[in-house]
Amino acid sequence: MIAGVDEAGRGCIVGSMFLCVLYCKKEDEPKLRKIGVKDSKLLSPKRREEIEPEIRKMCSVKLVEVDAEEITALMDTASLNEIEAMKIAHALNSVKSKPEIVYVDSPDNIPKNFELRIRKYLNDRMHIISQNKAESRFPIVAAASIVAKVARDAQIEKIKSILGIDFGSGYTSDPRTISFLQEHAGEPEVRKYLRTKWKTLDNIKQKTLAEF
Repeated sequence: MIAGVDEAGRGCIVGSMFLCVLYCKKEDEPKLRKIGVKDSKLLSPKRREEIEPEIRKMCSVKLVEVDAEEITALMDTASLNEIEAMKIAHALNSVKSKPEIVYVDSPDNIPKNFELRIRKYLNDRMHIISQNKAESRFPIVAAASIVAKVARDAQIEKIKSILGIDFGSGYTSDPRTISFLQEHAGEPEVRKYLRTKWKTLDNIKQKTLAEF
C-alpha cells in the first residue's frame, strides 16, 4: 500500500483547511493518470468534481477538516506547518491499512523538516517521501489534492449560501475577499469562519480605521 497526502485551503483566511490521506495498492497508481488525475490547480472546478468520484472508487480516502476556529486556537502554540504535520500524522495513525510508503506535499522549504514534524506525532515507522510540489510529481498526491480541493470548494460555497454574500475565493489575494473582510470581519456570524489571529486581518482592520 502507498499513500498520498495533500491539503486544500491552507493559505486561505476564510474557511477550513482540508487534508486528504489517499491510499491504494502501488500497482493501481498508474490508473489514476488514465482517468485524468493531475495537480488539482491544473483542473477546472467542474473537471475536479467529475474525477473525484472516480478517485474514490479506486482508492481509500481519509479526509480531515480543520476548521478556522481550531486553526486559530492551535496557532497560540504552533505554526501552520506544525498544525498540518500533526493532523497528517493523526490521520495516518487512524487508517486501518497502514501504507508502506507515504508521499507528502511539503509546505516546508526544506522537505525533510516537514517529514520530521510528522514523525513527532506518528505511531508507525512508515517510509515518508516529503517533497515540495509533490502533487506535480506523484499521481497519488495529485489525487489527494483533488479530493481535498473538492471538499474545500463545497464548503466555501456553503458558507457563501449561509452568509448570503459572495466573498470570492477566501484567499487574501482575492479583492472580493478583502472587500468582504473590510465590511464584515467584525460580525459574529462571520468571525467563526475566519482565522482571526492572522496578521492579514489585523492589517485590514488598521487600514480601514486609517481610511475612516
